[in-house]
Amino acid sequence: MAHTSFLDKVRIFAQAGNGGNGSLSFRREKFVEWGGPNGGNGGIGGDIILQADENLTTLLDLTYRPHFKAESGDIGRGWDKHGRAGENLFIRVPVGTAVYEDGRLLGDLTWHGQLLLAAKGGRGGRGNASFKSARNTAPKIAENGEPGEAKTLDLELKLIADVGLVGCPNAGKSTLLSRVSSAHPKIADYPFTTLSPNLGVVRFKDKSFVAADIPGLIEGAHSGKGLGTEFLRHVERTRILIHLIDVSGFSEKTPYENYRAITQELALYSKKLAKKPVLIAANKMDLTGADEQIKKLRAKLKGKKVVPISGVTGAGLNDLLAEAVKLLAKTPKEAEDAPAVSPVKHFRLGEEFFVEKEGDGFRVVGKKVERFFVMTNFDQEQAVSRFQNILRKMGVEKALERQGIQPGDPVYIGDTEFIFEPGKEQGSLSPPKPARGFFGEFHK
Repeated sequence: MAHTSFLDKVRIFAQAGNGGNGSLSFRREKFVEWGGPNGGNGGIGGDIILQADENLTTLLDLTYRPHFKAESGDIGRGWDKHGRAGENLFIRVPVGTAVYEDGRLLGDLTWHGQLLLAAKGGRGGRGNASFKSARNTAPKIAENGEPGEAKTLDLELKLIADVGLVGCPNAGKSTLLSRVSSAHPKIADYPFTTLSPNLGVVRFKDKSFVAADIPGLIEGAHSGKGLGTEFLRHVERTRILIHLIDVSGFSEKTPYENYRAITQELALYSKKLAKKPVLIAANKMDLTGADEQIKKLRAKLKGKKVVPISGVTGAGLNDLLAEAVKLLAKTPKEAEDAPAVSPVKHFRLGEEFFVEKEGDGFRVVGKKVERFFVMTNFDQEQAVSRFQNILRKMGVEKALERQGIQPGDPVYIGDTEFIFEPGKEQGSLSPPKPARGFFGEFHK
């Protein structure tokens, strides 16, 4: 299916760069009797950063390339050489893009040049030079690099305009926008011509503002009818609304009934929309019987100001723009709301991990535990011993015992299976099938 030129919702997959592995190296020089450790650290992985660009108006390009991967950090090397950091990857998006992960708002890009860290690169693993201490002058341990964050992000564009043009289909919104700005929206003499919002810069005397033609509004729009929920979000950022009313009526309803229907849809969708300043414009005054219809409309609206216009002939447009400029001058820009982050439920045992039953064994879950796991090089005996001791000090052994674990039961961390052996000096989690000393092989 072919895409239209405007797209306001897209899903992307962001993989930040992995950190480089640290180096396990010792000085090997002639006449140097005590060559110490000189393994350098790995470089940090590149971040994935979203950048708002006022020159973009659609998320369409991201549909052709939804997968993004930042550069990984380089490995550390001997002679205390640290790995090069991975390059950050910048993804340009239109101003007005909101970013969600699992339905939670991560950030809202509302001004040109604004940046949002979408996925953080992994830190580089430390080389053995970083583990040197008075107690361990020749450490045979180096860390793996930390994996970069992998995220599935939903991007949603909400157009940023000063004025939103709302009204029933065929009310003349696109025609009006084409008459007062340089925009060239598709126009026809049948309903639902406009299938995507259109933006145009309106200049009136020494003033200018951005107007947006918002399509898809019919009765039931707030619940998705007529693609209403697809486009109502674009009205939220506007400062004022121009409610365009077809004086000839629409869908066998009077102009006032259509006005009431659209007003109700805005209120049902958002209380914030219901409070926005509204300028009422009665369009198609060039039609026969229009004068009689506008009298009836004004009587129903009980004193509200109604500006008569004709988008076809241009009559009344200067009066409408003058009223819009006055209303904008009295309506300051709203301060952007802070991102509303939904509470996330965590079932934790302590702050760093939790234990849950899995099959015939137990799984240890937690960011800190899993980070230590992936950054541990299990081919290095000192690294395995360090990993086990860290878990014991964190309280993993006691947590497992509280869950009813027995000696010999399997424990899963990441994709590796350990055997629970309490009382071991080096740690309580030993890998199954010991084939290389105490630590042996791992099941993966």
